[in-house]
Amino acid sequence: MAESKKYQIAASAVPQFIADQSDPAIERYVFAYTITIENVGTVPAQLISRHWIITDGNSRVQEVRGLGVVGQQPLLKPGETFEYTSGCQLDTPVGTMRGSYQMTAEDGTQFEAVIAEFTLAIPRVLH
Repeated sequence: MAESKKYQIAASAVPQFIADQSDPAIERYVFAYTITIENVGTVPAQLISRHWIITDGNSRVQEVRGLGVVGQQPLLKPGETFEYTSGCQLDTPVGTMRGSYQMTAEDGTQFEAVIAEFTLAIPRVLH
């Protein structure tokens, strides 16, 4: 089997605008996002850390790095999934997030799982 197939993590995101924590009058827009991580490889792998690149509608970029996700470093066996919800605040009603998870496979191999860019937007702003 190809080495690249051994170490594969799929990640998907579902963003949501949190109106009751937001205040457009002071340019505060709060978003939640639920991430589902699935080990689609053939070896167990543990999520060690995360790296997010968050860009608001004015092209201002925030980078967030840290250990684990929501205080956890889940170990995923092949076929297992892990889901969590977190959030961020923007100064604009639209922005994007993308990033990666740093993973360590059971055999000690370190690899990166890419999280494709997704859009954060208040309802009815984008068509």
